[in-house]
Amino acid sequence: MSTEELVISLDIGSSQVRAIVAELNTDGTTQVVGVGTAESKGMKKGAIINIDEAVQSIREAVDHAERMVGIEISEVYVGVSGNHISLQPSHGVVAVSSEDREIGFQDIDRVLQAAKVIALPPERIIIEVVPKQYIVDGLDDIRDPHGMMGVRLEVDAIIITGTKTIVHNLLRCVQKANLNIAGMVFLPLAVSELCLSTDEKNLGVVMVDIGGGTTTLTAFKQGHLASTASIPIGGEYITNDIAIGLRTHTHSAEEVKCEYGVASHEHAEIKETFQVQTIGTSRERMVTQLELAQIMEPRIEEIFYMIKNQVKEMGFTEEPSGGYVLTGGVMTTREIIHVARNQLGSSVRVTGPDNIGVKEPSYTGGIALIHYLQKRGVLQAAKSTRTEQSTRPKKQKGPSTFDRIKNWLDELI
Repeated sequence: MSTEELVISLDIGSSQVRAIVAELNTDGTTQVVGVGTAESKGMKKGAIINIDEAVQSIREAVDHAERMVGIEISEVYVGVSGNHISLQPSHGVVAVSSEDREIGFQDIDRVLQAAKVIALPPERIIIEVVPKQYIVDGLDDIRDPHGMMGVRLEVDAIIITGTKTIVHNLLRCVQKANLNIAGMVFLPLAVSELCLSTDEKNLGVVMVDIGGGTTTLTAFKQGHLASTASIPIGGEYITNDIAIGLRTHTHSAEEVKCEYGVASHEHAEIKETFQVQTIGTSRERMVTQLELAQIMEPRIEEIFYMIKNQVKEMGFTEEPSGGYVLTGGVMTTREIIHVARNQLGSSVRVTGPDNIGVKEPSYTGGIALIHYLQKRGVLQAAKSTRTEQSTRPKKQKGPSTFDRIKNWLDELI
């Protein structure tokens, strides 16, 4: 298997780092061939707080994926999210360059670059440009202008920006893990492209990704990305409550949550029991599933209560017409859908990737990133222009990895 035929996504979360390896097929589709996971260290509430620990976690996840696939990984696409993200509308205009006035990919790229020419505070950096509609000679609401005839090409777009320091720290961690960055993607948008239908986006829907340390919300109205927000609470808070309530270690609390946890006490079994070691003693105590559920349920209800309040702040005075679509590692908790519907309303569904071996919602981010790149044609373009080079070379000629990342950042800025 050639490295030119592979694409690797890196999802650096608060609880887990996941590297997904996918193979590019000749028909333009992708197939997952390897997965690497590692406990996320040096991260808190979606931000890096310790670079060395974060680098170690990235290396472990990538090494795991390398052993599974049997190659060395040198280049990754990185997902970016967090409460530092903001959206800004923009407009770009260019003249069609070809003599026959047929709009080509080069014209589309130029008009998107033109949309990037906006006034930004010095602490902000552009992560991505998302087109809402193209306009050809005054005709609007065009999704894909390629191949059309025209003289003037315009685009209404959304500029996704992030805090430069946070983005730089993320890039620094990936670079110190001896990896090159092929590109960066706004992860919640990629997740939405994978999990939401066109009808849901048109009606107005909220995509909710509940991870270990943060909960990310992405709202769509009239088919377009409308707003995004992040709540600094997730599965780790449920684990902490269990550790306090049962007076046990955090890792033990995480284990019993995953194995015996039920989100609603109404669905818990009092006859289901398990042993938990108590801090300060060498003895273990017997705990019922009902006791565990009574600890977990209030925190889970609080998470959905905060989600509902945040959605109101995002401009939804009533329940979104398209409802809520939930994903993320926390959504693997048994019977959590019942708690979600009690708090958010009846129009709630849980989703996740549909790939063999990675169907759990916790893998949604990494799979969605690859799906998003494939849908936008980035992977095929990269494959066609990629020159043969060794993977993770011991001795490197030309500009260093840090210089390449610096140059890439300069282009974004």
